[in-house]
Amino acid sequence: MALSNMLSNIPLLLFFIAIFNLLISANSQGIKVQEQDKDPFVGFNIGTDVSNLLTPTELIKFLQTQKVNHVRLYDADPDLLKALSKTKIRVIISVPNNQLLAIGSSNSTAASWIGRNVVAYYPETLITAISVGDEVLTTVPSSAPLLLPAIESLYNALIASNLHTQIKVSTPHAASIMLDTFPPSQAYFNQTWHSVLVPLLQFLSKTGSPLMMNLYPYYVYMQNKGVVPLDNCLFKPLTPSKEMVDPNTLLHYTNVLDAMVDAAYVSMKNLNVSDVVVLVTESGWPSKGDTKEPYATIDNADTYNSNLIKHIFDRTGTPLHPEMTSSVYIYELFNEDLRAPPVSEASWGLFYGNSTPVYLLHVSGSGTFLANDTTNQTYCIVMDGVDAKTLQAALDWACGPGRANCSEIQPGESCYQPNNVKGHASFAFNSYYQKEGRASGSCDFKGVAMITTTDPSHGSCIFPGSKKVGNHTQTVVNSTQVVSSEAPRNLSRGFCISIMILVTSTLLPFW
Repeated sequence: MALSNMLSNIPLLLFFIAIFNLLISANSQGIKVQEQDKDPFVGFNIGTDVSNLLTPTELIKFLQTQKVNHVRLYDADPDLLKALSKTKIRVIISVPNNQLLAIGSSNSTAASWIGRNVVAYYPETLITAISVGDEVLTTVPSSAPLLLPAIESLYNALIASNLHTQIKVSTPHAASIMLDTFPPSQAYFNQTWHSVLVPLLQFLSKTGSPLMMNLYPYYVYMQNKGVVPLDNCLFKPLTPSKEMVDPNTLLHYTNVLDAMVDAAYVSMKNLNVSDVVVLVTESGWPSKGDTKEPYATIDNADTYNSNLIKHIFDRTGTPLHPEMTSSVYIYELFNEDLRAPPVSEASWGLFYGNSTPVYLLHVSGSGTFLANDTTNQTYCIVMDGVDAKTLQAALDWACGPGRANCSEIQPGESCYQPNNVKGHASFAFNSYYQKEGRASGSCDFKGVAMITTTDPSHGSCIFPGSKKVGNHTQTVVNSTQVVSSEAPRNLSRGFCISIMILVTSTLLPFW
């Protein structure tokens, strides 16, 4: 009889076990989605006016190597969308301005566009949003009446495919749709566009979609030279006297981008919208310009983009909204060398089309982002042609007052060979350089050292900062990140286990 009761309850027990497994699986996936969506990120715009551009497969491999997980395309290129399949890279696809008329005039055209460019790829390709047009109000104002109809038609097509909660629909705006942007507390949208912006913002609020803004401190500086200091545009550290102060709120602004973001929030609030977040779909700095653009330099581009990345990952928000940090898509990943003049138009990229860097970013301390990029792996070594006496003096300083770690160049250690002053000095110089965080001026040693992107490690001698050491360090960093997110996961597992214990105790009397 006992065996009979036990056997009769086995299906019930199996049912509860199945529910338990589903709870763990769903809970784990849910946490991952929440973590991905709630954290601010830095993505990249990918333009294709590039000679010698990587193939789609090579491009995706490059993105994965750089740990870039968010990209924005200016169209819905089928080859790229296929290549993005089954990766963890999230993508915004776009409707070009020249397609607004067809989509804004026909629901069936919009449905066909969603079927061809979204349904055909999702969820294998992680499409997160559709940007409809680009700066339509300021570049093709004649198409403005079609903008909201196009957005709504695409959204309705997403509803029909049951994808409207996963994929947002919005449109990027130029900063010039706002007026009197500093101080931010006085900003407002150009009233010329209220007939479009009011219903658009209501749509964004209703659907939980972001206000997409293209914000360029570079252009703010170019249009206001002598008024806006360059350091404020480049996120450089400021003394309190150089901070910009909003006289109405007394909020201090240490950089121009934060002021522009807050101007967007104030402009929305003036139209009674306060629950739409700002997504910066474009921001960057050109590395080259003609004589009319003397501030388009490699140093300024490096400084702006490096500091922008750090600023977003610091998650400090803005003075008006310290609790919210806007995600940013840097303009852009590659130099679009086929673009028409001026020179700066072809010089916004961090990389050339063949994936070699235009300049050396300084993004150390930003987790795994761009961690495998050679621009983040620089070393300090001895210059050629330096006399031994000068080199020995520099080596003595590095290992002495400089407090470089010189243990690996002692007899019997892995970097003792080759046993000469040049080899030992290169290791010591690099040890000091890495210890100082590769700071400017930390690889000089009275003119006998130079920076290189070539890893000087050899045999069993691994130089500090090399890829091998870097990967080990990244593992430690990542394990710390896992620990920080493990508590809620363990709590959820504990909840599921409690359910299992309750189920077991309920069934035991029947066995």
